[in-house]
Amino acid sequence: MNAEAVNPATPGPATSGHVAPTGSRRKARPRLDLRRLGRAALLGTTARDRLPDAIGHVVDAHRAHHPDADLEPLRRAYVLAESSHRGQMRKSGEPYITHPLAVTLILAELGAETTTLTASLLHDTVEDTDVTLDQVREQFGEEVRYLVDGVTKLEKVDYGAAAEPETFRKMLVATGNDVRVMSIKLADRLHNMRTLGVMRPEKQERIARVTRDVLIPLAERLGVQALKTELEDLVFAILHPEEYAHTRDLIVRNAARADDPLAEVADDVRKVLREADITADVLIRPRHFVSVHRVSRKRGPLRGADFGRLLVLVNEDADCYGVLGELHTCLTPVVSEFKDFIAVPKFNLYQSLHTAVTGADGQVVEVLIRTHQMHKVAEAGVVALGNPYAAPEEQSASDGERVDPTRPGWLSRLLDWQRAAPDPDTFWSTLREDLAQDREITVFRPDGGTLGLPEGATCVDAAYAQYGEDAHACIGARVNGRLATLSTVLKDGDTVQLLMGQDAASEPSREWLEHAHTPAARIAIQRWLTAHPAPDDAAAAHPDASSRARSGDPAPPPSPDVPVAAPGRPAAAQVLTDRPGAPVRLAGCCTPVPPDEVTGFAVRGGAVTVHRAQCAAVARMKDVGRAEVGVRWGEGAECRVTLVAESFVRPHLLADLTEAMALEGAEIVSATVEPPDRQQVRHTYTVQLPDAARLPALMRAMRDVAGVFDVSRAQPQTSGA
Repeated sequence: MNAEAVNPATPGPATSGHVAPTGSRRKARPRLDLRRLGRAALLGTTARDRLPDAIGHVVDAHRAHHPDADLEPLRRAYVLAESSHRGQMRKSGEPYITHPLAVTLILAELGAETTTLTASLLHDTVEDTDVTLDQVREQFGEEVRYLVDGVTKLEKVDYGAAAEPETFRKMLVATGNDVRVMSIKLADRLHNMRTLGVMRPEKQERIARVTRDVLIPLAERLGVQALKTELEDLVFAILHPEEYAHTRDLIVRNAARADDPLAEVADDVRKVLREADITADVLIRPRHFVSVHRVSRKRGPLRGADFGRLLVLVNEDADCYGVLGELHTCLTPVVSEFKDFIAVPKFNLYQSLHTAVTGADGQVVEVLIRTHQMHKVAEAGVVALGNPYAAPEEQSASDGERVDPTRPGWLSRLLDWQRAAPDPDTFWSTLREDLAQDREITVFRPDGGTLGLPEGATCVDAAYAQYGEDAHACIGARVNGRLATLSTVLKDGDTVQLLMGQDAASEPSREWLEHAHTPAARIAIQRWLTAHPAPDDAAAAHPDASSRARSGDPAPPPSPDVPVAAPGRPAAAQVLTDRPGAPVRLAGCCTPVPPDEVTGFAVRGGAVTVHRAQCAAVARMKDVGRAEVGVRWGEGAECRVTLVAESFVRPHLLADLTEAMALEGAEIVSATVEPPDRQQVRHTYTVQLPDAARLPALMRAMRDVAGVFDVSRAQPQTSGA
């Protein structure tokens, strides 16, 4: 059974959806007298064909969302639950029936449909009484039986046991098959957290930590913000009592202020919207305790506007953008604070426009703009979707707004990789890392599709999110049109084009694990590496060695420090100087070739060294007073130049690259291929061209070779001439 007692240290209930901090100006819903409900349940005076008085609050909340709901299943579920739990008491001394009643009320006020509420009333009967699943099926149908069975299995999960990974895996499978199972579990945990005071302090802390690490992130991912925020506050009060007390004091002192900058800006917003003939509700939305604590740590001393935000509710999607336009026109906007989660909803179905305006006193006020339906989903998440598994004709949407009947995308992805996880420990550690990432970004594919990734994800993660295990063949990416390494960290709104190789035998690099943040990427890479162990350390260090051997490509020099051959110098007739007869040398630091702009300096022995005008050595020699010597290119200049090619590792690359260079008439004087690093390889070539005018065509031909993403002249060095 679940223990329960009033905990005076906690912030108090918020069964109406959003946690209103103590001292806020909004009138709170009165707390239910659970002892009175328990006595009513024990008396059992209600006639059999009437709704019991004890569930009157549940019925009122349910009808507010579903006025035409059939209440008969609720009546029968309550009668069965009350008779089954009769005589059982909670540790707080209350009749046990008060617990399923309270859990069901939480879900009813979130807008849960009748089937969920029926299962919620019965969620402890199979575990704690003689009621069987077969009885539940006979009286309420297979759907209710499945939900009760799922919640019963979750009740048996011991989060601190040695079998934790495997039991939690089963828990997520049950959630994935029907998210309503987790909705009931979250409401169950919320009621228990509200009344945790009878537990020993060490047990309170253990339950609070598990709630923080596992259940709160799941509530966030299911979009049930009303439950998530109150759970956060309750955990905060238990694990950080001193900081909680300080935050509570800040909220109380702010509530006692005579002025309220939020109220003043709210009046300004209402006036602006009235003049624009936009129908909207403008509400002050107080921050909950954890939110105030986070803001105080981020901003330092808080001002009045930091204790809440404005919420603007409208009827249609188009009105959201109308409100935004009016606010940005008539008030002073903070443009950097604008975010559009309507065009690109968050991974947990959340939709809203976020912006901020500056009040008359200079305080910044955050504003949320959404429709009433969006607000319902923002507060209740998947609970607000009704039965997400009903047939399409049974679903409805207000004002034509989007209602997603499928399970959230993150949950589908989670179920996919949990099946691929090689062992429970890998699954558990990966899951904990995934749940710790509480923010998600959206990146766009070139075809207009989107990928939802956790904040901090890289191109490696994008590749496996889009292609699954076929991403082993990824050789690079373009981010916002520019070539990027696979280790590039993506930002919200980036456009990512993944470059895929054609070789079916392509393999991932072990180093990709360092850049993979998503479970799908890490598990796929690890599975491949486990199935294809490197034959020896040398092969592991040089993953392209076997490819070169198969393709017949020449191997690179044994040491990465082998110097590139110094470029030779063209015939003296190619460079004309103001010192006739003086020997001419082309500087090795910048390898100038026609038609580069060049300058010269006299060196020992009377020779003239020719540099590119932008070479760093030129500025240094000018600084020390070295006199320049005029130089210019002659006609028909043959040239020798050093080029650097950057490419991804792939079989036959070296052969294809040297063939392309030969077709352009380039004679390779020397070459260095450095050992691969992060699936990339750097080639340095010194080539002789019969005509400098052919250099641009040569560089284009090298860039056109598959896998090559950049070709450049050797960069000027920092050494002098």
